[in-house]
This record gives sequence, structure tokens and C-alpha cells, in this order.
Amino acid sequence: MRIRALLVGTASGIALLSSTAHAQTSDVTADAQAAAEAQAAADANDGEDVVVTGYRASLAAAIATKRNANAIVDSVSAEDVGKFPNTNVAEALTLVPGVTVDRQFGQGEKVSILGTDPALNRTLLNGQTVASADWFILDSPGRTFNYALLAPQLVGRVDVFKSPEPRIDEGSIGGTVNVNTRRPLDLKPFTVAGTLGYLYNDRSEKGDVQGSMLVSWRNEGGTIGLLASFQRTKDRLRRDGLESYGTISADFWSGANDGGISSLLPRGSGATALPPACVGTCATTLRANPDAVFPNAFGTSYFEQARERLTYSATAQWKPVPELTLTVDWLRIEADYDNFNQSMYAFPGNVWNSANALTGLTVENGIVRQATFDNALSVLDAQYRLASMNSDTWHAQLGWEGTGWDLNVEGGLSDADGGTKRQVFLEFLNWADYTVDISGAPGKPGTIAYTTDVLGNPAAFATDPGWSGNLVEKPTTDKERYAQADLGFDFDGALKRIQFGYKFRRHETGQRYRGVTVAGVAAAASLFEPSRVKDNYLSGFDGVNDQMAGRFKIDGGAMVDYVSSGQWLAAGAPFPVPSEFAAAEFTAGNWDVSEDIHAAYGQANFDTGTVRGNFGARYVRTSTESAGFVCNPGTPCNAQANWTWQTTNKTYENVLPSVNVAVDVRRDVILRLAAAQVIARPNYADLTNYFWLSDQILTGGGGNPDLEPYRSNNFNASLEWYFSPRAILAAEVFYKDIGNYILQQTAPERYFNQSQNAVTTYQISRPYNAGDAEVKGFAVAYQQNLPYGFGVLANYTYSDGHGQDAADLPYNSKHQVSFSPFFETGPVSIRGTYTWRSSYFTGIDRGDDMYVRDTANVDVSATYNFTPQIGLTLSGMNLTDSQYYAYANTPELPRGVYKSGRKLLASVNVNF
Repeated sequence: MRIRALLVGTASGIALLSSTAHAQTSDVTADAQAAAEAQAAADANDGEDVVVTGYRASLAAAIATKRNANAIVDSVSAEDVGKFPNTNVAEALTLVPGVTVDRQFGQGEKVSILGTDPALNRTLLNGQTVASADWFILDSPGRTFNYALLAPQLVGRVDVFKSPEPRIDEGSIGGTVNVNTRRPLDLKPFTVAGTLGYLYNDRSEKGDVQGSMLVSWRNEGGTIGLLASFQRTKDRLRRDGLESYGTISADFWSGANDGGISSLLPRGSGATALPPACVGTCATTLRANPDAVFPNAFGTSYFEQARERLTYSATAQWKPVPELTLTVDWLRIEADYDNFNQSMYAFPGNVWNSANALTGLTVENGIVRQATFDNALSVLDAQYRLASMNSDTWHAQLGWEGTGWDLNVEGGLSDADGGTKRQVFLEFLNWADYTVDISGAPGKPGTIAYTTDVLGNPAAFATDPGWSGNLVEKPTTDKERYAQADLGFDFDGALKRIQFGYKFRRHETGQRYRGVTVAGVAAAASLFEPSRVKDNYLSGFDGVNDQMAGRFKIDGGAMVDYVSSGQWLAAGAPFPVPSEFAAAEFTAGNWDVSEDIHAAYGQANFDTGTVRGNFGARYVRTSTESAGFVCNPGTPCNAQANWTWQTTNKTYENVLPSVNVAVDVRRDVILRLAAAQVIARPNYADLTNYFWLSDQILTGGGGNPDLEPYRSNNFNASLEWYFSPRAILAAEVFYKDIGNYILQQTAPERYFNQSQNAVTTYQISRPYNAGDAEVKGFAVAYQQNLPYGFGVLANYTYSDGHGQDAADLPYNSKHQVSFSPFFETGPVSIRGTYTWRSSYFTGIDRGDDMYVRDTANVDVSATYNFTPQIGLTLSGMNLTDSQYYAYANTPELPRGVYKSGRKLLASVNVNF
């Protein structure tokens, strides 16, 4: 209620504020707009033709967009998105204050705005949702848009709304990104743009040809326009890393916390069962530090992936009469993400093979820094996955501009499917003596030292015929249907416009999870064309020993051919067919979520000459249906009869008022104030009944269909000083008071334990509306053209976010810096960008709080224009080969430390 009272008071006080400011000058806004547009045109002018080229014209256009907006908006133009060394739109957005990017697989895929979880932000294409799906098998459909799917060549401009307007779709707490594509009636009568390039990755040591083409035509009268584009990108990356899988406490080796498989005398009796070889100092240290933490497993990762994306788009526009514009857009994305991951790790947390093999350990500050084992288990997990994402989007729009009024009607559909079409997984086992040492973390993440060269000997690893691996399918679907109508009336005077609208959206998403155990394989890794990893494997990782850097790998194609051939099957045995009931994890992973949203809004725009803005409200009614399998209580979750398909329905309504005010304090200074009530809906996967269990260490995770949406009161203010042409110094503050914040919480639940053949208590992590949270901070930005062709963009953002009991909020970096100097004169353009973000929390995994250490990234681009139409660009991305360091609870417990290599791109650009 506080914010609604504020909005009413603000709307009532606008007239008084307007009359005061209007006394200064009546045409500041118009002059500012005209000056900005004139400067952008001047920067872009080449002879008699106005052609938007070069960084200066691009930045001037972005400043003009920001200056003329009624809300708090930042903009990135086509020059930054398409020509700067960005492989997708997300990386171009790092130039916007308050925007951070997560690069888990070496390129931007998840975007955070003003310290909020990526799932709490929305990405729209021309104002509409685009269905998308994730390729990674551990991901489930959510509300996070995967920016790696969006080709930058499609983009005309990207606007980041940090304060909402009623006319814009709800669902974002941090901000809304609207990607505007090019339209033929907005371009010259005939436009051809193309690029041909070669992308090379210095870690995979592989390169591929890239290309794109855009053709646009309109008649001289501007009544008919056609545009078509195509882009092909391919990136064969390799991600090297050190990984661990969960954590265990030291008393695991004495029989505790192992699912009851080992015997344990009561605590406090002074007699604890210890591994036979753990005597003397080992026994004393183990008894004295039962809660010290150590990786459940630790080893090296060798991840290879061929990413190929084909993007097709087409737009047709027709103006049969001057008042009417008909537009049809089509976008298709075909993306393949086939990947092969080979994780080779010591497994000190394995109950059956390592729990009694401990011979010594070192403990410091509650962490087992080093542990030694005799004849303990090591594993090579080889997972070959065929993964893809396909998307088809159709959009139709009718716009009528009458005298003093306008009508907009549009609708469309967007369908996507993706996920893992097939996984072939074999597990190879080895028993050896080794020492796992993480005492140097985080600087030196960890080592494994074997008494013999196990990691270089593929014949030493062999599958267990009892359980050799599995075959898995995990496809996902995502669909959006929408229709909307907007009616607006324009007026003279302070009240410029009143706009009303209604929109219906239906979103359907789902996941299917099927698998089958592969048993009976008796094969050594040496059977599958083994070879030593390349000499640059694990380059850049400190403390890695020669055994780890010289490990072997196998050929994924050979492994898949072997499994697919069925030669390992017993005579007459049928080939196993994946089933959703083959294991509890598969069954629970089948779910559907559908969502119907009805929204209506009213918005008023005002402009007195020095005070402008908008106010209004959006009413939203959301109906959600979540369906999935639930295991019947107390029964083994390994038979179809013990599962029930359960549906949960939920409906809620929200009224979301907002106000934006921009005051021209002086001709060159703008003060902006904004306040709004906003919501963000729970992730689709979080709304399901899905769960998984780890029988050995009695942990698990799942969803919660009873979740409520996030609700937030947002307050923003900014002060912008346009101290010279094409220059700005700006500061903004923001505060988000969030209710119903969703966080993972761990609680005991009882399920049938198949290892013990009895019902046991598990610690299950699920999402809950954990209470209140807040995000507050400020950002400063500076942009200016300097003498002699130089210029600079720079920004800094501080974001302090926490939930109840000071809980960290996902993806909130407290500090963020972006610095981008450039030089442009004549045919030469050079630009660099440095970005840095401080450490951030990502979620809870296996009971551990997960974080990513601070990361820095450097990109550089240089262009030489032989003619105004033809140029050569050389780009370097991730030139520092930055390290992605994920950890559990403390940096001294690494969970995943990765490097993905530098990318070098040479391309010829043609524009006519």
C-alpha cells in the first residue's frame, strides 16, 4: 500500500512540479531531442548520404535514445551488437551499467540486471516473448532467456528498461530487455549487408567459417518492404577444468553419513569404527575433526562441443494506405550443441570402494586439505550427448494511425524444442593408491597424485558389467501464444497521450526424461581409440601435475558406435529401450507446466516541456497448471505402479501501478524518478513435482508447485548530465523491496532407500518463498568523445542484495566495472572492453552454498574500412582466457574451475 499512496501523491503533484519547471523554459525537451538527433546524424554523415557507421554515430544514437526516453532506459545500438567482438547480444549488454553476464561455458548466456537473478528479468523480441530451450542436460526449462541463441546481426537496437511502464509486459524485477529487429520500411530502398569470417579458438585449436547476409528492399513510395537474413555460426570449443561433485564430512570415512551402509558405533562413546589403515596420526586427526569437509570426488574435466547455429529471418511490410501498416515477421533458429564430456576423478566419497581406504589426512580450519588412500576408486565418466535447440516464431502486426488516435493489433506464436536428444554414458573404473590435495586452493585448485601412472593408462580403466552406464533422453518443449490490442489517443497540452490495452498469453513448457541402464559391458577404455590430451590441456591452471595434464581421452564416436551396435549384449538379448520408469530420477523428471495470463493496462503520458513521463497501472490474472509424477509415500520409487500423475492448479491476481518522471533541471541536466510495483513468476522447473535422491549420502532436491510469485516495490532515480555533445555523466540509485523471495531450503523428507531397502530420511533441497529480500545500490556511467579520435565509455555499479537472515541472493555481484576506450579516425577504428564483476552466489547444490569467484574479461576489435562499404575487422575475445571458478561455501572448496580459451575472429564486412 505504501507505493500506491506514493504513486497517487506523485501523480497529483505533477502539475505543481510542471508549472515550476515550465517557468524556466518551455522547449528544453524538444531542443534536447533535436540536438541529439542532429548530432547522431552529423556523426553518421558521410558526404551527402546519412549512413550510420562507426562507433561515434552508434554511441550518439544510444545517448539520444536514453535522453529522449520517459523511463530509465539504456540502449545499445546495432553497431555495438553486430560489429563489436560479441558472439551474441548478451556480451554487448555488458556495456550497460548494472548489467552482468554469466559465462559458464565461455560465452554470455545469462544476464542479470541491477543485482537480480537472470530468471527475474525478461527478454522480449519486438516486445514479445520468444520461446527457447536449453541444451545442457542439467538445465531444465525456466524463464531465463538463453542469449547464445540470438544472432547479433538481427538486431537494430537493444533497449534495457530499468523502470517499467504499464504498456510493457510484466514479469521482471530487475529489468526488461527489448531487442528491436530491423524493418525494411525503416531502411534505404535497397540494402545489402554481409559478413564472411573465420573464428579460431586457441584452446581447442580449431577454427570455422562464419557468415551472414541481410537483404532489404522497399519501393520508392515506401509502401512495400521485404527483408530477409541468414546467419551461420560455428564454434568448436574445448573447456578444460578441475571438478568436484559435492562434499562429504570426515566422519564419512568412519562410517557416518554414508546411508547406513557402513556400521557406526554411537557418537560420544569414544569408540568409532575407523578404516583399517587409518591408525596413529590419521586416527587421531579423524576423531578430532568429524565435521571437516572434503570433496566427495575430485578430478579433471575434458569437455568438447561443436556449437552450430543457423538463423533465418524474414519480414514483410505493406502500407496500402498511409494510415495502415501491416507487418509479418518470421524467425527460425536451428542450433546444434552436441558435446562430449570426459571426467576423470578420484572418488574418495564412494561408500563401497573408498570409505575404508583412508590412510592419512590433513585438516585445517574445518577443511580436509589433503587425504591419502590405498586401493581406492577412481572413475572415468564418458558422456556423449546429442543436444539441440530449434525455434520457430511468427508475429503479425496491424497498426492504424488516425488523426489524434492509433490502434495496434498483434498476435503470434513461438515454438521451441531442445534438450538432450540422446546421451550415451559409460563409466570406467580403476582402483589405485592416490592422494587428493586441495591445500593450495583457490590459487592452486587441487591435484591428484597417483603412485603409478594411472591417468595415462587407458587399459587400467574398465567398465563394471553389473552397471556399465546408461542411455538417456531428456527433450524439452516451450511454446508461447499471444494476442493483444492497444488503443491510444493523442492530445495537445500537458497530457500528451492516453493508452489502453489488453493482452492474452498462453505459455506451455515441459520436459520428458527417459533412460535405461546399460549393463553387461566388459570393456577397457583402451578399446575406444584412446589418445593423450593435447599439450595445452590445463594450460593456465596453477599447481597441476604432469599426471593430470597428461591424462588420456577416448573417442566419443567410437564409444557411441560400440554401444549402438549392441555387440556387448548377450546372445538374443534385445537392445534396451529408454523408459521414463527405469529409475526414480527419470520418472520424476517428466512434467508439464501451462500458464494463462490475462493483462489489461492504462497509461497516460505527459509533457509540459520540462517535465515529462508516464503513469498508470497494469492488471494481471495468472492461472498456472503444474503436472508431474509423484512417488506414493513409503513405496519403492522403482515401479510404474508406485507413481501417480498429479496436477496442481493455482491462480493469482496483481495490480501493478507505476510512474516515471523526467525533469529537465537545465538544458543539459535531466533528473528522473520512478516507482513501481512489479512481479516475477517462479521458474517453470521450480513449479514441478520433480525430485532426485542420492541414496548413499541421503541428500536430494526437487520442485514445489505451491510457490507464489515474487512481488517487489521498485524505486529508481537517476541524474544525467549531457555536459558536451555526444557525452554524458550519469548516476542512478535503485532500491528493490522484494517479498515472497524464492530460495532453496533444505528440510528432512522420508523416501524409500533402494540401497538399504527401507524408508530413510533424506535432506531435500526445494525452492520456497523464503520471505523478504532487498537489493539496493547505485551506478555511475561516463561516456565522451576525446580529442584526436579517442573516446571512452566507463561505468561502475554497486549492488547490495540479501534475503532473510542475510542470505545471499543468486547472481548478485556487489561490484561491477566496465571500461571501453576506443579510437576512430578516417578508415581506422579500434576498440577494447574490460569488464569485471565480483564474486556471486548461484544457488544450493547437494546442501552446499554455491558461488563463483570474481571474473574479468578483455575483448579488443580493430576495423579498417577500405571503402565506406567494405571493411576488414580483427577481433579478440576473452584475451585473458579468464577463469570461471565455482566453489562450495568457501573458495578453498573448489567445485568447478574452468577455462574455455581465447577466440580470434577475422571478418570482411560489406554494407551497401
